[in-house]
Amino acid sequence: MFGEAWAERFQEALLHMFPDADSRAAAIKGYAAFAMTSLRLQARFEMTGHYKAKTYAEAASEVYHNEAYMQAEYLPGLFLSHYLWPHHYRQIQFFETAFVDSMQVAGIDQFVEVGVGTGLYSRIALQRLASSSGRGVDISPSSQHFAQRQMDAFGFADRYSVDLEDVTTDTPDASADALICVEVLEHLEDPVSFLRALRRVLKPGGKAFVTAALNAAHTDHIYLYRHSGEVEAQIVEAGFVVEQFFVGQAYAPSRPGVPVPLAAAFVVY
Repeated sequence: MFGEAWAERFQEALLHMFPDADSRAAAIKGYAAFAMTSLRLQARFEMTGHYKAKTYAEAASEVYHNEAYMQAEYLPGLFLSHYLWPHHYRQIQFFETAFVDSMQVAGIDQFVEVGVGTGLYSRIALQRLASSSGRGVDISPSSQHFAQRQMDAFGFADRYSVDLEDVTTDTPDASADALICVEVLEHLEDPVSFLRALRRVLKPGGKAFVTAALNAAHTDHIYLYRHSGEVEAQIVEAGFVVEQFFVGQAYAPSRPGVPVPLAAAFVVY
C-alpha cells in the first residue's frame, strides 16, 4: 500500500501483537467488524450530516468499559486501521518526522500519552528514541491492558507504564516534558476543557502532539469537527500555539459535497 517500508512495519506489528495464526485470525475478524460498523455509521452520517446523538457517559458504557467489545473488535480494529487506512498511516509518518524527531533533537526523553488507546504512538516513540521512557493514561482498563501488552511484546515494559487516570482531575501540573494525545477530542462533549487540562499538564517549553478525527462517524464519536480550522481554533483557545499541522483524507469523495473522514494533527507548544 505504501511501499516496502510500510510492508515491513506492518508485518512486524502483526507478528509482535498477534504471534500465532489464531490470534491473527481473531484480530482480522475484529478489524473487519470495526470497519463495517464504521462504514455503516459513515453512510448514515452522509445522509443526515450529524453523528448519532450520544453523551460521553453513554459512549463510555457502550465502548470503553465494555471489555468484550474492546478486546474483540475496537482495539484490534483501531490498531490495524493505523496501518490500513491511508490517513491514519500518513498521520503516523507526520508524528515521526514532525514530533518524535524533534524530541530527539531537543534531547527530550520522557513523554506522556493521554488517551493511550492501543499504545501504538507511544510504542513508536520508544522505538525511535532509544533512551526514552514514557507513561500512558486512559480511563479504560481494556486500553490499559492492550497498550501494556504491546509494550511487553516489543520489549519496552521496563521503559513504559500505563495508568488508569483522568487527566482533567488526576494528572499533576507541569508533569510532562512532551505530550501525545491522538484522536481523543472527538470523543468528548467539551474538548476545550480537556485541551486546557493538557496545557496544564505540559511543562513550560514542552511540546504536544494533538490530533482529532473529522467527519468520521464511529460508535464513540460525539463532537463533530467538519474542518481542521475548528480544531485549531479550540487548541488556540486552550492556550496553545500551533507550530505545524497535517490534514489527511481517508479517500476521495464519491461525489462533490460528500463529507470524507479526515485526520488532523497539530504540533503545539
